Amino acid sequence: MAHTAITVTMIAAYLAVLTFVALKARAAHHFEQFSLAGRSLTLPLVFGSLAATYVGGAFSIGFVGKGFATGLVFLILGLAFSLQNILVGFFVAPRLRALKGCHTLGDVIYQKYNRTCQIIAGIISVGLCAGFAGVMIKAGGGILADIFGIPFWCAVILVCGVTTLYTTVGGLRASVITDAFQFTTFALLLPLIFLWLLFHTEGGLGHLAEVARETTSQGWASFSGIEIVGWITAFFLGETLIPPNANRALGSKSTRVSRNGFLLAGLFSAIWFTVVLAMGVLASMKPEVVTEIMSLSEGALEDQVLLTLIRTTLPFGFYALLLVVLLSIIMSSLDSLLNAGAVSFTQDIYRFIAPPVSDHTALVQGRWATVVIAAAAAAGALLVPSIIKGLLFCYSIWAPAVLPALLFGLWMPDPKPLAGKLSMLAGSISGIFFTSVLEEIPPILPALAIALLAYAFGHYLSPTESLPDAERGQKQ
Repeated sequence: MAHTAITVTMIAAYLAVLTFVALKARAAHHFEQFSLAGRSLTLPLVFGSLAATYVGGAFSIGFVGKGFATGLVFLILGLAFSLQNILVGFFVAPRLRALKGCHTLGDVIYQKYNRTCQIIAGIISVGLCAGFAGVMIKAGGGILADIFGIPFWCAVILVCGVTTLYTTVGGLRASVITDAFQFTTFALLLPLIFLWLLFHTEGGLGHLAEVARETTSQGWASFSGIEIVGWITAFFLGETLIPPNANRALGSKSTRVSRNGFLLAGLFSAIWFTVVLAMGVLASMKPEVVTEIMSLSEGALEDQVLLTLIRTTLPFGFYALLLVVLLSIIMSSLDSLLNAGAVSFTQDIYRFIAPPVSDHTALVQGRWATVVIAAAAAAGALLVPSIIKGLLFCYSIWAPAVLPALLFGLWMPDPKPLAGKLSMLAGSISGIFFTSVLEEIPPILPALAIALLAYAFGHYLSPTESLPDAERGQKQ
């Protein structure tokens, strides 16, 4: 009872500090502030916000579980993710920031193709933001349920409610500032705990390296070559310029800030993946952790490794503190997704359902959209089988649905609207279909192939003459 009271007090105090930080960020009074923070994000905020998203529930809870089960196998997948961010920083983020009048990826699609393509991109963006948010809510709900022993659905409501509150009021600026605050806390605390655990492990670093080699070898043997290729593809492309990350690029103060923010976040993520996977290997060396994990049902096994490790090996004060910070970092990923989904709905869909839309109306609709998307994500969280599986499901849809049209549009001198439309529709439908029916073959591979073929088909089927600027959607 005393331990629970301490934990509740720490969580309440931390949430109070978090709310204070969010309120200091000021409420958004215009849609430009709500969506892109007035395009004033500095390098520390862009880097901190991106990095907070990367070290959220999936890459903390999920990767520790994978390290426990398969050693360092997932390091190559994490490095694919890191490389993607570095490449985006060099080649894509500055191009996005240089575009005029863009609040969302849908606006980018509109400038490069036409209005119909923008609406399709908006629908996909809103749906995928809700899906990714559902994964984050599952992670946060699992922590709260573990702390208080409450039903999972109650924990889901609590996590979703608090995050929605400050995201709805403050928009992107509140999201980014709280992200940076939470990232700083968590990025310092978890590596320190890892070093503390390593120091108190018999054999130290040498024993850890030996166990890591053995576990990794067994992990590689448990996967087929096509599975590894599919996972590398998923982690390399599946989170490329998802709406929250694209909004950081669009909302940055300059193209230089946009580029460097992604570069630094990519380099940081490579270090982070190494730490959390090594922490999973370390957990597999603790008999008390292994015993408790193996007593759980298979579906919940990997997602419980980090919580079990810190509960069974750390003094209670450290355990309570880490739970608080871990919950907050998950909320940082969640608030980014809710804000991005709301902005996409308002800018890419609502403006064309009930035009004309004033700035005040857009702001109000953005706030309502935040609440609705949060409610949908909370419902979806109850259906997510595991954190990593939930992420892979979203990756398998996002990459084929949006990336071909977006990347070809940014680089081709005359992208065809029909190509963009066919690619997004074919990528979305095939991504959903293959994630439902394929088990042995990663669904992102055939879905991406179909999306690329659809783009090529639409490109060569289109007339050779260019569309007029008014039809294409060019904004001066």
